[in-house]
Amino acid sequence: MPQQPLIEDLPRSDALSVQPGGGVCYQVELAWGRLRRWYLRRFWPRYVERMARLREGDANGAPHEVLDPRDLKYCCTQCSARWRPEHDRFRWRDNLPFTRWGLVELQLMGWPLVAGIALLLGLGGIWKFMAIFPAGTLALVLYFFRDPRRIPPESPRAILSPADGTVVEVTRLDHYDFLGGPAVRVGIFLSLFNVHINRAPLAGRVVEMHYKPGEFLNAMRPESAERNESMWIGFEELDAPHRRFAVRQISGLIARRIVCALRPGQPVARGEKFGMIKLGSRTELILPADEVEVAVRPGDSVCAGSHILARWKSE
Repeated sequence: MPQQPLIEDLPRSDALSVQPGGGVCYQVELAWGRLRRWYLRRFWPRYVERMARLREGDANGAPHEVLDPRDLKYCCTQCSARWRPEHDRFRWRDNLPFTRWGLVELQLMGWPLVAGIALLLGLGGIWKFMAIFPAGTLALVLYFFRDPRRIPPESPRAILSPADGTVVEVTRLDHYDFLGGPAVRVGIFLSLFNVHINRAPLAGRVVEMHYKPGEFLNAMRPESAERNESMWIGFEELDAPHRRFAVRQISGLIARRIVCALRPGQPVARGEKFGMIKLGSRTELILPADEVEVAVRPGDSVCAGSHILARWKSE
């Protein structure tokens, strides 16, 4: 059984697709982006000019025009364009109780459900009791895309969980190429009821990333770790001794969309959000076996960015 994900280039079947996976919601979002950029250029040229002056970095590598911060949602991994927080008039969306990576799904699924609830309530009689079904579905959708605040523990030796869910695997590997020695792999299963946002277990720098197309088996099955679609991210600590670790986002039976907003060379803070897997999945953390003490076992429930998965043996 291979111990490191197969290295394959990210497919470019859609010139505007810069994330793994796809789906109807993603295609709608890409189409909306094209329409929004046309509208801004046609009716708000001064706004476009102003944002171009304020932009830092460049848009080289982006698959489409970058007119304002909204255009960076799925191409921040492809270019260095950015705006300072005070110039980002849409930064308030980060303060919503829902992840920005799921706002399109919330609207595409949420508004029809709201309309269905209103219609059934308006019909009255026995129909109003039927409103409980779309109301329950709406509550589930809102619950799935929630984005709770997490506060990392202060311990400098602590290695945090990269995902919410249940620990289903703690396996020692004889050799892991990226780490250059033996490793321990901790697998976490994310059900439909878990928060699906991934967070960095440690402060570090992205060294390399590899996307692997694959199947969509139930993430509870051990073989899903090797056969399912996945995104592998290799990190390195910023400070000496520059220890390495890796995180792998793995799709599930229902999950068909992996979001990863990282690029090689990018620094991340401990507990920082870097992506999500939509609708049930698995996340793995791979650590150097001889340098850590694992603090969890199969069956334990963990929360990303706050629960300690392991500890370094030395600071």
